[in-house]
Amino acid sequence: MFELIKNENRARRGRFTTVHGVIETPVFMNVGTAAAIKGALDALDLKQVGCQVELSNTYHLHLRPGDGVVRDLGGLHRFMNWDGPILTDSGGFQVFSLAKLRNIKEEGVLFASHIDGRRIFMGPEESMKIQSNLASTIAMAFDECIENPCERRYVKESVDRTARWLRRCKAELDRLNSLDETINKKQMLFGINQGSTYEDIRVEHMKTIAELELDGYAIGGLAVGETTEEMYSVIEAVEPFMPKNKPRYLMGVGTPVNILEAVERGVDFFDCVMPSRNARHGHLFTSRGIVNIKNAKYERDDSRIDDECGCHTCRNFSKAYLRHLFKANEMLAMRLAVIHNLYFYNNMMREIRDALDAGCFAEYKRGKVGVIDKRI
Repeated sequence: MFELIKNENRARRGRFTTVHGVIETPVFMNVGTAAAIKGALDALDLKQVGCQVELSNTYHLHLRPGDGVVRDLGGLHRFMNWDGPILTDSGGFQVFSLAKLRNIKEEGVLFASHIDGRRIFMGPEESMKIQSNLASTIAMAFDECIENPCERRYVKESVDRTARWLRRCKAELDRLNSLDETINKKQMLFGINQGSTYEDIRVEHMKTIAELELDGYAIGGLAVGETTEEMYSVIEAVEPFMPKNKPRYLMGVGTPVNILEAVERGVDFFDCVMPSRNARHGHLFTSRGIVNIKNAKYERDDSRIDDECGCHTCRNFSKAYLRHLFKANEMLAMRLAVIHNLYFYNNMMREIRDALDAGCFAEYKRGKVGVIDKRI
């Protein structure tokens, strides 16, 4: 059940109740593609950085260790020792990212594994079966993530096929949830809006999938080649046709400023590998801007990364020490940096929720844009 607590213009403050706990929205989901956060963080670390929802990937877990293995070990929650909500992506993004290794048909997609080249078929039914085995809280519908820019005729054909796939996903997940052997019989399904940057196709598709009364709705196929202005325009075009009583998820986005702009436009859920990926290369988000901790000027800097940050890294270690770890190629460098960036993102979401509660989100956003996105 999604409860819309209040609005500030289009921005929404909500609460989403699931079988694995309550999600306060807007929320950023921390990406653990293969049931682990890259940078040596475990599920207990996620609790410490304020994570509400962990996100894992259907395609990758199907390859390793195998969704049957995860099922036999009690499902993804038990496997990675995480008791909060988990969202699993459907494998649809790999239709985009593995474009040179796949063939799309009405039945589904034939992949060549990026690991060993073996042939793998995944369609709506296969994706739902894998996600049911993983027993995630929220399953994403199987779709095609279309690259930008893309020829209009192909976009229309792809979107129509994605709509047909969604109906098959819903029917199959309903069937799986009714089986005695299913681990999570209350697994939810989110549909995905596609349409590249063609706003009329986006709106038509959103109207079509909204009729299915799903548990939530995502906007997919953005942050894959279009400009930020085009991305914001698509959100503005689609948002009025998204059900008001269901959570909205902008997939794969993004920077802190992207999130602020999308919250202002009515989005509730976000995910992105950016905070952990950037951290592993020494790029850290702070309340004053973006720090490259590898810079020589931090060699003797005994101050914290961010005086306003309460994360484990900032409470205990200096810029000089973290720079040393990176220069020495110590694994601890990545761990401490990822802890900081994930804490920054989750704490920013908490501040956004607090600002919406207080009715001052617009003021909060004005104070952040132009500051947190500048390079120090």
